[in-house]
Amino acid sequence: MTCCAPTDLTHGHAPGQGRPGIGEVMLASRDLGEGLRQVALAVPDMRCGACMVRLETTLARLPDVRSVRANLTTKRVIINWQADNGTRPDFAASIGSIGYTAVLPTEGHEHLDDEMSGLLRCLAVAGFCSMNIMILSVSVWSGADPSTRQALHLMSAALALPAVIYSGATFYRSAWRALAHGGVNMDVPISIGVLLSFGLSLYDTFVEGRQAYFEASTSLLFVLLVGRTLDHMMRRRARSAAAALADMMPKGANIVREDGRTDFVSLNEIVLGTRTLIAAGDRIPADGTILSGISELDRSMLTGESRWERVAPGSRVRAGDLNVGHPLTVEATSTPGDSTLAELHRMLEAVEDGRSQYRMLIDRAARLYAPVVHGLSVFAFLAWFLVTGDVHLSLTIAISVLIIACPCALGLAVPMVQVVAARRLFKHGLVARDGSALERLAQIDTVVFDKTGTLTQYDPVLATGTWNGPLEFSLAVSLARFSSHPMSKAVADYAARGNAEVLLLEDVREMPGNGLEASFRGERYRLGRTAWATGKDGLDSNAPSRVVLTRGGEVLATFVFGERVRAGSAEAVQFLKDRGIVVQMLTGDVPQAALAVAREVGIDEVSAAALPKEKAEAIEALRDRGRKVMMIGDGINDAVALKAAHVSMAPASGSDIGRSAADFILLNGDMDGIKIAMTTAGRAASLIRQNFALAIVYNVASIPFALSGYASPLVAAVAMSSSSLLVVANAVRLDMDADVRSWRRAPTERLARAAQ
Repeated sequence: MTCCAPTDLTHGHAPGQGRPGIGEVMLASRDLGEGLRQVALAVPDMRCGACMVRLETTLARLPDVRSVRANLTTKRVIINWQADNGTRPDFAASIGSIGYTAVLPTEGHEHLDDEMSGLLRCLAVAGFCSMNIMILSVSVWSGADPSTRQALHLMSAALALPAVIYSGATFYRSAWRALAHGGVNMDVPISIGVLLSFGLSLYDTFVEGRQAYFEASTSLLFVLLVGRTLDHMMRRRARSAAAALADMMPKGANIVREDGRTDFVSLNEIVLGTRTLIAAGDRIPADGTILSGISELDRSMLTGESRWERVAPGSRVRAGDLNVGHPLTVEATSTPGDSTLAELHRMLEAVEDGRSQYRMLIDRAARLYAPVVHGLSVFAFLAWFLVTGDVHLSLTIAISVLIIACPCALGLAVPMVQVVAARRLFKHGLVARDGSALERLAQIDTVVFDKTGTLTQYDPVLATGTWNGPLEFSLAVSLARFSSHPMSKAVADYAARGNAEVLLLEDVREMPGNGLEASFRGERYRLGRTAWATGKDGLDSNAPSRVVLTRGGEVLATFVFGERVRAGSAEAVQFLKDRGIVVQMLTGDVPQAALAVAREVGIDEVSAAALPKEKAEAIEALRDRGRKVMMIGDGINDAVALKAAHVSMAPASGSDIGRSAADFILLNGDMDGIKIAMTTAGRAASLIRQNFALAIVYNVASIPFALSGYASPLVAAVAMSSSSLLVVANAVRLDMDADVRSWRRAPTERLARAAQ
């Protein structure tokens, strides 16, 4: 939420130097293509759903603005606008005109610690004052005589003053800012409630009344600050996965100048073509191609694979890869802001920006909140005054209504579940691009798989092989060891399970696109494409899955390769069937290859040789029949179908276009993420319904209770904050329940692995 002294941090500015100018905003924006640009602005003053609605409404009115999304969890506003006509809107000024501060997001997260420190200071003051006032109030409640009661009330007033002034300042600033610009937010009724209860208590003290509500004012602040502190902690925890990606990236890199000098520069100085020197233990700052050096990379941060991967000159590398071997020189093929890692970071944050139908209900509730609550409060005051004629009693009940009716629980019902679910998924190797995708995933009844690159991996597996004798097999294996080509690796991996002899070859050469050749005992051997190895152009040239070993054009060994089914595919299909979900395969491959893979993973319905348009039409046909379809694909030819589906998923190894069209990205190289995603989505949908029920029941029960005069300001404060904490705790169960289930399963899984 907010601390007592909000920090005004700007990108490249010291705190308090004002909002960023139009030029700074333009430099910080991203080009989305077709003249569309996007910028993210931090709004530290954003506190509630009403703030989100006010910001979005104001910015949406600006010329050429195409979309605006306010995010309460990250306190950011994402703005897309059409910039190809030269329009340069002053977004920061527009945000400032309605009383909010807009700054450019910083790379670090120090302001989060400052915010937490401020909240803890405010909480400590409110807690100290409230506790001591409660001790003094015990004597008053025990029947102190009038003179003693008066003295205790004066002492309570003195103790309450620091809490009301210091701890309550954050609420007052927010409320005044909203009122000064013709609006209201959730801090307006809180501020009115605190100040009215303190003022009424002060009046009762000076007229020597029997009751005073100093403990109500201070306890209200204390309980509110407890809720906001815990909420801040939970929000920071929920976004820790996205923050971890940014934190793990280097803040700079060693670049190689034209004259050979090496300089350490910040990431924003890396452009296309920049040569960077990556020492052992360093992470690669931007996607690129290796110019020199041979090493191994740990790519587990992006892929989840713990196995290191060997790279050499010409290999493609991605931002975030960890160099665990020898130094490398890498030429950047993208800027750090456009890298694969940056894209994944934006995908992870996008889950909090998703505007589901539940979130839209909250937005509408925020618009109605202030007039309804203030109207109820005024109604309570007038009704009780007309009935009793007691201004003091009427004002007390009106204050209680203001406090107890705060819909904070309703505002937290959906976003807390979504961010906890996103964190849960990321821990298991999935990125959700949109919060509403979780809701849609829980509704599916049909799953359509692509084949190549989705159910199968790109690296081939040796299906069959024939050779004249052990010498020929050893020759093929010895040649294959000199290449990193996937087919050569498949032959070498197959041979590793046998006793193939490693022969000493001479003059080994690799012919890109064709194969390998070498000399052995004075004769020349070739391992590669049939047409090249035999020297007979056109012979079996359309069989890319076949490799032969030849001597003088004579075929000595033949290797036929098949597709490697992605790990967990059969289990994922069976899991879906067990849930009553229809499973189909929709692929552009030939029927024979499609049926072979379908039989292996357990899919009964297969459509092969489908063109991209036909894939999309098949998905639309299912949708027209009322089916809720999840499409799982990876290629450019799947993009239209992915967009047409109710929800979609793609492996991280797929094409950029395929990933961009999908709602979920599978970072790991297996299909286990399908089960995790569906289980999490079902649980999240259940928790969202529970949170709505809790919030609605609270408001239905508490408001009449306050209107009837049975809730003092103190009781109202405790009830309101307790409802918010209850909703937050219920959302956190999504992660806690999953961790408990994993802990309970662990011994069984370990025994199963040991048995294997």
